[in-house]
Amino acid sequence: MTVPHSKGSDSIGTLPPLGKGPFRKRLGVIALIATFGGLLFGYDTGVINGALSPMTEELGLTPFTEGVVTSSLVFAAAAGALVGGRISDAWGRRKTILLLAAFFFVGAMIVVFTPNYEILVVGRICLGLAVGGASTVVPVFLAEMAPYEIRGSIAGRNELAIVVGQLSAFVVNAIIGNVWGHIDGVWRFMFAVCAIPAAALFIGMLRMPESPRWLVEKHRFADALEVLKTVRSPERAQAELDEIQGIAEEEKEAHTVGIRSILTNKWLFRTLLVGIGLGIAQQLTGINSIMYYGQIVLIESGFDRDAALIANIAPGVIAVVGGIIALWMMDRIDRRKTFIIGLSLTTISHVLIGVSSMLLPAGNPLRPWVILLLVVIFVGSMQTFLNVAVWVYLSEIFPLHMRGIGIGISVLALWITNGFLSLYFPSLVEGVGITGTFFLFAGVGVLALIFVATQVPETRGRTLEAVEEGVTTGALYTVHLRR
Repeated sequence: MTVPHSKGSDSIGTLPPLGKGPFRKRLGVIALIATFGGLLFGYDTGVINGALSPMTEELGLTPFTEGVVTSSLVFAAAAGALVGGRISDAWGRRKTILLLAAFFFVGAMIVVFTPNYEILVVGRICLGLAVGGASTVVPVFLAEMAPYEIRGSIAGRNELAIVVGQLSAFVVNAIIGNVWGHIDGVWRFMFAVCAIPAAALFIGMLRMPESPRWLVEKHRFADALEVLKTVRSPERAQAELDEIQGIAEEEKEAHTVGIRSILTNKWLFRTLLVGIGLGIAQQLTGINSIMYYGQIVLIESGFDRDAALIANIAPGVIAVVGGIIALWMMDRIDRRKTFIIGLSLTTISHVLIGVSSMLLPAGNPLRPWVILLLVVIFVGSMQTFLNVAVWVYLSEIFPLHMRGIGIGISVLALWITNGFLSLYFPSLVEGVGITGTFFLFAGVGVLALIFVATQVPETRGRTLEAVEEGVTTGALYTVHLRR
């Protein structure tokens, strides 16, 4: 399906083939280094899952302060997402990622050496700013570096890195907790581990190039061409530069740049609402409640604390497997189809978890294992069909001139939703139990399915510039509504 635009969609047929060569290896190296940001994102959000219990014992946390410690990172991530997007528009994607690496390292050190609850929250806020910034800037950097033919699998590597980071946190927690759990302050060692990838991200990004599309926006055309030639064949690099310049000039002449243009152009504003809605829908599946409080859910289902710590690795493993499958699908299956399949499967999983917890009362030996299996199915469905696809979609749906602020606002909404869920999830489970909690998630899943089916246009198989023209003119929505 093509969209009739002046240049964007037609250019897909006229761009020289991507081909093979050393530039493909260079693109892979750039993606590997940048996704250390996703690895840190995953580790810092997942480490609290196993660290919270010994942390509570040492610092004397209450159920409310446990929620504050957990959610402080998430609410700070909301601010980091918005600010990170704005900074990356002004400074560049590369410099912003370097800044985020420094925040990751400093935040980890504050948490490791904290003397009390108050300083701990400060460290978690610092980490949250870095996590939020990384969630905004790294996917955009990868999408802008990648050719459209493999943009999904390149940009999607960041989400795979996130779940690898979460799995790493679960494994590290299980090893440290079971081997050295008798040592006071064992949770500090769990947090100290994340200083290593933070240093690797900073050192690695010192040798990485800037996004060529950001360079074009700043009228640094020669620099943009030089970068493109390192990740494309010479002919393809020049053709892409011409396309990017052409779209940038058209938007400038049409006065479709700046925050005012977003608010006054109904198609740009609608696109922003789609991004916000998709981010909120992803979080209201409850996926991060499992990633943060999986141990609590498993204990509630019938596992003891040490067994739950080990069993919690299973969702982490299936998340990585699902992420690998999702990368394979990204350049083969439409985004909308993956959203619809994913939301259908996660909603069914929620219903089954609720029914199982209702039919298998506490004390039934099958209860913990059945709920663990269903949680694994839920996480696998989420990771295979939703998480990777959502982050890829947010990185490609917004035009260049609003990409930083657009994804920043969308991820801001995502993190605020995440924050409220992480703050109140323990109270929700305590109040209505696993049954009521997952039936509630199922109801939200139905609403999310309706939203995706009626409002979300397709972006796969188009260059970023073709998507940009389709969004700005509304043609992307017109074609979608005719389908």
